[in-house]
Amino acid sequence: MYSFEPTDEQKMLIDAVSRYAASDLRPAAHDADENKELPPKLISKGWELGVLQASIPEAYGGFGDRSAVTGVLAAEEMAHGDLAGALAVGTPGLFALPILLSGSEEQKSQYLPPVIAADWKAYTAALIEPAFDFDPNDLKTVAKAEGGDYILNGEKTFAPFAANAEAMIVYAKLDGATKGFIVPKGAAGLKVGEEREKFMGLNAIPFFKVTLEGVKIPKTNLLAGDFAPVLDASRVAIAAMAIGVTKAAFEYSRDYAKERDVFGVKVAQKQAIAFMLAEMVTEIEAIRMLVWETAWMIDKGHAEASKQAYLAATGAIDMAMMVTDRAVQILGGHGYIREHPVEMWMREGRGFATFTGLAMV
Repeated sequence: MYSFEPTDEQKMLIDAVSRYAASDLRPAAHDADENKELPPKLISKGWELGVLQASIPEAYGGFGDRSAVTGVLAAEEMAHGDLAGALAVGTPGLFALPILLSGSEEQKSQYLPPVIAADWKAYTAALIEPAFDFDPNDLKTVAKAEGGDYILNGEKTFAPFAANAEAMIVYAKLDGATKGFIVPKGAAGLKVGEEREKFMGLNAIPFFKVTLEGVKIPKTNLLAGDFAPVLDASRVAIAAMAIGVTKAAFEYSRDYAKERDVFGVKVAQKQAIAFMLAEMVTEIEAIRMLVWETAWMIDKGHAEASKQAYLAATGAIDMAMMVTDRAVQILGGHGYIREHPVEMWMREGRGFATFTGLAMV
């Protein structure tokens, strides 16, 4: 039997994240999206909350142990403030958590302390590929053993902060399986696009294409562990963030409907709108329970955790598109105006199907 009653430590962390999301992220979200930049001080303040640090043992510079349940609670609250801000604050986790989950003891001791013990720095990862049939378990980027090294060749997209990254995890196919490789800054053959990529949403984060042309790294840079726990950590994180975004969209459209008069009647009193709102919150709560259960299964090492993570991610993708689209509909013509955040949330909601690998817990 499982329980989702947060511990005192979890309550303290989530309360701090919630205050940051409401007081700092949400007020800055519109201008950050318009100006295509998150203020560095805003990212640093989120980093100082210690969400990632609390997932890393003291031996590697952190002050806790990884808990997927704690991670999804924090991810949901932070994305409730702003998805771009949540992803930016968590970007170093794309480098640190795969090492924690799949790296050797030597890799953990070498690479984790510089990430965790310092101020926020651009450590990142490159998983997604520019292919219509992208499958994280069947990558086009390949690694080939050559003497005491591996040679990486391929192309990646959606790599956050890659232009200034101190190091990154690059995922490639090795002997038919997806593996992570630690690629240091300035590695020969590693090319980061000169211009940031342009997407429908997440405009406040700089994403770049990454090309690998004969990148040679030592075999000691291979994350030898299984890729499955890393993929599970990403899927459940993205699903939790989808809950945060859709909660924001639901609440905004609900409040608008309660206050807006149309022909002398509140919008929320219209039966069609009331049914929309009921369906939106029902779907959000159903996926939330699935995500929390998945995180619990991950923490317990349950045999069905990977299957559950896939179901949670798939359900969250559909739910995010439905809820954010309905939020725009409820606002009517105002939903299409950029002064209201629902149009931004809809653009983000449409992207969740492509966000695998952009967050981890």
